[in-house]
Amino acid sequence: MAEKTVKKPAKNAEVVKTVDELKAEVATKRADLLEAKRSLAAGELANPRVLGTYRKDIARLLTEINLKEQQ
Repeated sequence: MAEKTVKKPAKNAEVVKTVDELKAEVATKRADLLEAKRSLAAGELANPRVLGTYRKDIARLLTEINLKEQQ
């Protein structure tokens, strides 16, 4: 039998979003990051690794925005 190749979806779901939608998402992620930092300072944050995840998400979104603006 021939092997089936399964096409995986793109990792970046932001491909179909406009620059304005991406900027709105960055604003949301920044607000989430700020809230997570406050929770960490108060000792309420259960998983401090979330901070790095937020920062990386913001960086990815900003990279996508810059690429779209250059085109």
